[in-house]
Parts: sequence; C-alpha cells; structure tokens
Amino acid sequence: MSEYHYLNFTVEDGIGLLQLNRPEKKNAINDRLILEIEQVFISMPEEVSVVLLYGAGPEFCAGLDLAEHKARTPFEVVNHSRLWHRVFNLIDNSGVPVVAAMHGAVIGGGLELATSAHVRVADETTFFRLPEGRHGIFVGGGASVRVSGIIGASRMTEMMLTGRTYDAEEGLRLGLAHYVVPKGKALEEALELAATIATNTRLSNWAMTTGLSRIDSMSKDDGLYTESLISGMTQSSGEVNERIDAFLNRKK
Repeated sequence: MSEYHYLNFTVEDGIGLLQLNRPEKKNAINDRLILEIEQVFISMPEEVSVVLLYGAGPEFCAGLDLAEHKARTPFEVVNHSRLWHRVFNLIDNSGVPVVAAMHGAVIGGGLELATSAHVRVADETTFFRLPEGRHGIFVGGGASVRVSGIIGASRMTEMMLTGRTYDAEEGLRLGLAHYVVPKGKALEEALELAATIATNTRLSNWAMTTGLSRIDSMSKDDGLYTESLISGMTQSSGEVNERIDAFLNRKK
C-alpha cells in the first residue's frame, strides 16, 4: 500500500486512491493524519489525474479526534487551526480534482475535509453535523468559509447552535453532497465520476479546480477579467483544438 500510518494511498489507471484508515476511531483526524494527507498532495505522482478520497470502515470521518485534545494557548490554537487550513487549501487548490465518496458520519472536521473536495458522492447512510458549538468550541478547519459558502451563514449558524443533523437527501438539497446513491455504492459511483473527470484535459481540470473558487471571492470586474485570462490559457492548446475538431467531425 504505502508508508503511511493512518492512510492508504495507491494509484490505479491515473486515479489516486486516498483512503482514511483509522476505522477504529471512525477516521477521526489527529495531527499525524492531517500531516500525512498533506504529504500525499505534496508528493503527488505526475500520472495522477484525479484523487478519490474515502474512508475505511463504517464512517467517512467523525472529525477532530477529541481523545487527543489538549489544553493550548490561544496562539497554539491559532497555529493548529492554520495547519488544517493549509492542508485543506492544498486539497482544494492543488489543481488535481478530488472526488469524495462519503458514507456514515461526516462530522465537524470530516465535513471540513469533505467540502475541500470538488465532487462529493454520499450513500444513503451519510449524515452531516457540526457539533463544535455543543462542545463549547468553534470550527477551525475552514467550515466558516467552505460550509458557510455552500449552505449560507444563517443555516450554518443554526446548524452549529443546535447540533442539527442533516441526512444524505437533505445534504444533497443543500449542496453538501452532489450525488446520493444506495448504501455501499458511494465508492463505485465516485470511481466512475473520477474516471470521467480524468478524460478531461489536465489544464482544464486545473483551471476549474483552482479558478472558480478564486473568481467567486473577487469583484465582478476582476472575476470577469480573470475568466478571460483562464479562458485564453485553456482554449489555445493543441489538445483542445484536436478535441474540438474530433467533436465537429464526429458524424463524418
């Protein structure tokens, strides 16, 4: 498999299979696990076109490993939060599309991890929760940006205040998942989607996964200007010309 302790990472047909492998802890995230995720993306093999992220055992990820919680100074907490931001930003902005196959618990930091992926498939056992408020803490892995950006600040506030749980269908309606499939089928569906995404050009995948989120945070004029620049980069490659010619001549 790999040299990782809490992960398994292999490559098959250009797809990087990244498995969280702490099933006895419901794949809860500790410092070593998050640093191993970072190492995967830092040392990503060139042949990987798409990454498939999933969890071993009955849960995707139950969030921060509270068993390893320790008293920290405010500055230490800030640095710990920034570690999570650094790694999840790397997932989001590496230029390699990430497809998450979710099942069971997608809680707290697990939801922050999942929303750093670009495509999210949930099976019908999946449920979403942000329990930080009930623990007397606040999110620290990017949920106030990523989750709030998906479901809105008002709904996220209520979700945290009450500890509310959303099931897979509710998550689909809100955008926390893009697909819902029968129990046990998330990995299969995610693998099919990953294979489809891998047939796109690497440049267009890079542009879509790194450009759109940045444009979303820009002013209207800056966003439109950036769109033009990215469009110029992607549409002028020889591979694109070949693909368009093949499409136009498909009936011939």
